[in-house]
Amino acid sequence: MKIPALPTFLILLAIALFSACQEDDPADPTDCDNCPQDNPIMADYDPIAYSFDYLPERFPNPIIPPDNPMTEQGIALGRMLFYDPILSRDSTISCGSCHFQEQSFTDGAAVSIGIDGQTGNRSSMPLVNLAFNPRGFFWDGRSATLEEQALVPIEDHREMDESWNSVEEKLRNHPDYPAKFREAFGIEFASEIDRELAVKAIAQFERTLISYNARFDKVVWEQQGWPTEAEQEGRDLFFVEQALPTQDHPGCSHCHGSALFTENNFFNNGISDVADMESFPDKGFGEVTGQIYDNGKFRSPTLRNIALTAPYMHDGRFSTLEEVLDSYAEGGHGVANEDANIQPFDLSEQQKEAMIAFLNMLTDTTFTNDPAFSNPFEE
Repeated sequence: MKIPALPTFLILLAIALFSACQEDDPADPTDCDNCPQDNPIMADYDPIAYSFDYLPERFPNPIIPPDNPMTEQGIALGRMLFYDPILSRDSTISCGSCHFQEQSFTDGAAVSIGIDGQTGNRSSMPLVNLAFNPRGFFWDGRSATLEEQALVPIEDHREMDESWNSVEEKLRNHPDYPAKFREAFGIEFASEIDRELAVKAIAQFERTLISYNARFDKVVWEQQGWPTEAEQEGRDLFFVEQALPTQDHPGCSHCHGSALFTENNFFNNGISDVADMESFPDKGFGEVTGQIYDNGKFRSPTLRNIALTAPYMHDGRFSTLEEVLDSYAEGGHGVANEDANIQPFDLSEQQKEAMIAFLNMLTDTTFTNDPAFSNPFEE
């Protein structure tokens, strides 16, 4: 039986409908001859080297990795990334969410709060004078460099809970970031944006967070004015091993020495009452090194801006500086690896007030108010 031929107009209609459907279909992501990520980025690459020549001579030289030289453009990009919640799963959390400039880049919480209101295990550390730290980052020193440290919070389920693969895609498809990455690192295409470049930029910004202009610096180093009686008494107690070697007070500069007011090292400072070195609920540095003698040791943070960074210790257990001093005066708990300088001593109320007066001298308001460190999205 012969099948009748379709009318010509029906054939043409079918072809038209098929073509329209083809045009409405989404493009095959693997067939992308003209993807935005593969178009040359329209921005100039002319980086300006960043100089630390403003630093006082009492400060050490900053530690700059050879593969991540500091530039004005890299710092500007890092500042944007530091404050941009795009790095988190639901765009609600940024690095700046746990590090407030007015609190010396801490957050005022005993333990930090991340995505969906989840709590971490430790307090957020102050981001101050990180460029001078040779011994690893975090309270336990688990990241050797700032670049390595910046990788971690993105994928931590209690912090930003995002994958770096997703972050890279968000940055590549962003209307502004491709040009910023080209200006900082000289890439030609958005597809070249990756996590290594992102953390390099964040690390560059964090290395500029330098505090050196407190009242202590003005009075002691620049000879501008005089300490009060209480400040001087507190200073003598703080540096007692140099000033008054016959006094029972052990001093504080063993762990918080130098112009940085930290030795950038790890100590068991006697705050935990445990049965033995295996019983610390948080093993800290020992978890990283695998050495039992390092259990319960944590980084000694800088005391610069210490009056702004309550609560204190890695777990935020002390609400005030008075509580911190009372704890040290008690002299620890006799755990085998406690620092030798953790010894009981008498501390009168007057001496306590004097030490706090001295610690207040370390507050640097030029640092906490510097517009170069503020949120660029609020300008």
